[in-house]
Amino acid sequence: MINNVNVVTLRKIPDERGCIMHMLRADDAHFDKFGEIYFSIAYPDVIKGWHEHTKQTQNYAVIQGMIKLVLYDHRVDSSTYGELMELFVGEDNYCLVTIPTGVINGYKCVGRNHCMVANCSTEPYEPGEMIRYDPFGEKVPYQWGIEMK
Repeated sequence: MINNVNVVTLRKIPDERGCIMHMLRADDAHFDKFGEIYFSIAYPDVIKGWHEHTKQTQNYAVIQGMIKLVLYDHRVDSSTYGELMELFVGEDNYCLVTIPTGVINGYKCVGRNHCMVANCSTEPYEPGEMIRYDPFGEKVPYQWGIEMK
């Protein structure tokens, strides 16, 4: 587990009409503040990342499909500096993942269908606030291929 990364199981409330999927409320203990919310769609096997935010905290919930979310602690002053964290998030593991600034993140859409990631960040988008790294480069010691276990 990476220091200050928070994973909270979320509720799905199904009935004969459909389903309500909770994400984040202003009165949740883990809520910080609202900057903006957006949705990101990725097709199967697409990798989005690496991203490092310098001001925003990210709050991810996958509302459709599944992703492999990988986090890398790039904060020199963190007790978990240099550690990797891999999570499978989405319909089969519906949860909210809070990613603090300085933690590099990326995700890969896994499965046969596209995925939709909701992100409620603590700050609105600002050009230059996010640092991008090559998903196959050497910045993060991670290989995106399938690992047979």
